[in-house]
Amino acid sequence: MTVAVVLYTSDLRVHDHPPLRAALDGAQEVVPLFVRDPAVDRAGFAAPNRLAFLADCLADLDRALKERGGRLVVRNGDTTAEVRAVVRRTGAGEVHLAGGVTAFARAREEHLREVLEGDGCRLHVHDGVVDVVPPGDVTPQGSDHFAVFTPYHRRWAGEPLRTPLAAPRAVRVPTDVRSDRLPGRSGIADVSPGLAVGGEREGRRRLAAWLTAHGDAYEQRHDDLAGDATSRLSPYLHFGAVSALEAVQRARKRGGAGAEAFVRQLCWRDFHRQVLAARPGAARADYRPRHDRWRRGPEAEADLAAWREGRTGYPVVDAAMRQLAHEGWMHNRGRLLTASFLAKTLYVDWREGARHFLDLLVDGDVANNQLNWQWVAGTGTDSRPNRVLNPVLQGRRYDPDGAYVRRWVPELAGLSGPAVHEPWRLTGPERAAYDYPDPLVELSEGLARFRRGRETA
Repeated sequence: MTVAVVLYTSDLRVHDHPPLRAALDGAQEVVPLFVRDPAVDRAGFAAPNRLAFLADCLADLDRALKERGGRLVVRNGDTTAEVRAVVRRTGAGEVHLAGGVTAFARAREEHLREVLEGDGCRLHVHDGVVDVVPPGDVTPQGSDHFAVFTPYHRRWAGEPLRTPLAAPRAVRVPTDVRSDRLPGRSGIADVSPGLAVGGEREGRRRLAAWLTAHGDAYEQRHDDLAGDATSRLSPYLHFGAVSALEAVQRARKRGGAGAEAFVRQLCWRDFHRQVLAARPGAARADYRPRHDRWRRGPEAEADLAAWREGRTGYPVVDAAMRQLAHEGWMHNRGRLLTASFLAKTLYVDWREGARHFLDLLVDGDVANNQLNWQWVAGTGTDSRPNRVLNPVLQGRRYDPDGAYVRRWVPELAGLSGPAVHEPWRLTGPERAAYDYPDPLVELSEGLARFRRGRETA
């Protein structure tokens, strides 16, 4: 029997999976392998919400493989060592892997290739498994990546896409390959109480249901905080439980302005991945340095703590931060508002905010989290680096009757309509009746402080 190994990483599905299809086409038996590597945890993955969602995804992947006569092999340890052990045990001639964009993923691929080729085993890295258009496929003249979204989107939208692959009917796995136990949610502490259920089956159900119920109205409603009409697919895309390429193809097949607006959001995801692939240091360092003089010290630390806890005194900011804590997820408009408030109104280093998001977000993706934070902070690819979002005006625009705020800031539930966005305007006993803090800083003061810090840097 010829054997191939499929090393799963952030592609936890059986539908539209080029590495699995290639392995099945080239060998009589396949080992679907996932390695729980402590190095991944040390690199920042091991947040409780992501570990819990991962457990769901692995259990669902194992179920899907068993339905096809196979199973998922799980190992705990160093990725290269465990892959090599499986290769030697089975005599596998090939290992198939989805390509990554982070420095960690690239280093893992290089190490695997070096070790496996020394053993006479070929490593096949497949692009376009977790992306729609792989990094490097679309580049401007004279550069290795696009630094501005609009021209990237124009080129990206015209790229021919492959047809999504059907799930295999059968997966034959060698019987003598040992597997460790699948991880489970039950032993993971500090999981957000409202965390979604993970897995390909749930992700595909959500994609189909959302396209039917909300896809047509997405262009008009994607910023509606209270309406909650976004797809909520980001965790499933992050873990590869849903194929981004298949999502694009299904949306385009449906057609319409809503579908195109949804596809544009998936293009943003690819845009940030191609930036990070070309500039891996942007995960930590300013993509475009502004030489900011970020606030530090006890007062800045106190402001950062209030921001994390959803006690800034600006209701729409606090609502979004509390949603994050409860669900391990936040509405996209909320992400923009909270990031702008921290990095510009409070003038605290964007890395502090990005770190907190990665601690809680189930979709905590290095490319999109770090580069979206940089975009908002003005150190990234935004062509207007000094724009500042006003949380009062944004709240009135995207939560006009205050329903989102009242949902997540229940101490303000007694305030009706748009008045909920400015509780500090209440006076006397009426103000005292609400156990809610005054604003950390006046917006005009925060704006002036940000401008001084950036101009004098």
